[in-house]
Amino acid sequence: MTRDTHPDDESTDSQQEGVTAPHLRTDGGPAAGPDDTTLDPWGSSTVADYRNLFEEFGIEAFDELLAEVPDPHYLMRRGVIFGHRDYRPVARAMRNGEPFAVLSGFMPTGDPHIGHKLVFDEIIWHQQQGGDAYGLIADLEAHAARGLTWDEIDEHARDYILSLLALGFDPEEGTLYRQSENRELQDLAFELGAEARFAEFEGIYGFDGETDVSHMQSVVTQIGDILYPQLEEPKPTVIPVGPDQDPHMRLARDVAARMRYFGVTEAYASFETDDDERELLAEAYETLSEQHPDQTVRCGDAATYLDNERDRDANDPDAMTIDRVITMLREAGKEPLRPRVRFLDRNATETAFEGLIEAIDGEKRVYDEHIDAFELDHADAEELAREVELEHGGYGFLAPSSIYHRFMTGLTGGKMSSSVPASHISLLDESEEGYDKVKAATTGGRETADEQREKGGKPDECPVYELYAYLLAGDDDELATEVYEECAGGERLCGGCKEQAAELMAQFLEDHQEKRDEWADRLDELDISFDSDRKR
Repeated sequence: MTRDTHPDDESTDSQQEGVTAPHLRTDGGPAAGPDDTTLDPWGSSTVADYRNLFEEFGIEAFDELLAEVPDPHYLMRRGVIFGHRDYRPVARAMRNGEPFAVLSGFMPTGDPHIGHKLVFDEIIWHQQQGGDAYGLIADLEAHAARGLTWDEIDEHARDYILSLLALGFDPEEGTLYRQSENRELQDLAFELGAEARFAEFEGIYGFDGETDVSHMQSVVTQIGDILYPQLEEPKPTVIPVGPDQDPHMRLARDVAARMRYFGVTEAYASFETDDDERELLAEAYETLSEQHPDQTVRCGDAATYLDNERDRDANDPDAMTIDRVITMLREAGKEPLRPRVRFLDRNATETAFEGLIEAIDGEKRVYDEHIDAFELDHADAEELAREVELEHGGYGFLAPSSIYHRFMTGLTGGKMSSSVPASHISLLDESEEGYDKVKAATTGGRETADEQREKGGKPDECPVYELYAYLLAGDDDELATEVYEECAGGERLCGGCKEQAAELMAQFLEDHQEKRDEWADRLDELDISFDSDRKR
């Protein structure tokens, strides 16, 4: 980014043609910084190009489902929330007025700042859309992973909760808790730990023989946090986080699946197959059914069909998969090849397995470790499996969803860091201090005012424009658009732009401190303590 050297807020009536879209790129877009992508929940995460996350980690682009979200938040509209993992069930529940939940947590290691406000806003917006909202203080993690004392944790926890309340969280309709005080959470984490493996912690987090057990335990506790809203009833649940927290989400989704009594998948024959193998069986079944509509398709027929297809393409890179499928089909011989839904026994008790057999109507075949049903579709089978699991004491977890927002750029350029006061604005800052920090911020402007008028500024690389897009413009898309277009077109110079931003920031902080003060007198109304008895 260019050092800010603009002497005034002069402007011109001219504006470049072809100005790009007045918002952050919703495709993920490149970000300033290193070329690599690292996701470390406790370290220094870097994302040079957010699109890498789509390919490397399976995160989906949020703009592809934006139209499915009722009255989307401005962070969604502007591409600040750039990605998601399985958010559609949450959006569907929102549209249909069905139960859903939102949860996110805060590790109290320093003052809450404007970067944390993104998560606060996402929790509050989902609560306003009708979701059961949970805000938690990850104090066990702060103690285990960062080594903070309980006195320090208590002070920071109070500050996080005050800002969350001041921004609009409704404690009467939502839930606030500390990990250290929530026995239900701790019991859930203990049960979930039975499905987590140290080898996973090595691969996901880089844990080794020097990692202390409390740190590992804090990971299991976070998985418990993610699934906690479903403890009484399974429901779609979204976890708003930065991309650095995605390792926790991936592990939580895996553990949630392992906790289920039954897995539900599609099948075509009695033997077990993976996704690629089932795709081949589906192709064979559909083709042979069309060619011989009056005949039963048998496994041996499908083996011959696939063998012939393979011969036409000897260089098929999936030849080993085809060979495996052909072998299984030939061993099955005259067994009919028919589509069916398969219930896999994962953790079911004997009574639950027997209960599922009884609950399946119509034609079915029962095996030692799975049941094939021929008159159910996949969605109905999933619901039936969950109902039986809940009736027999299981959790019935739905896979948790997540949404991901961009990291805010620090006011001094580079990453925003709690350990660098000049790089961020604390939600505890007085209005004058916030004003001064914005006025001193680096910008995406040119070296001189004349060059700015001629070439336009670089709002996509400007921490001050981010302040407008992420916070200062609020729900006013016209203001965010105006700032972007005037900057990119050379009409807006950095001096005047920063003055406007500084005044808006000062007003925001003044209002925020007033609301924090109002809630400070009401904290004893909340079912949460800020005086831990875990002192040492």
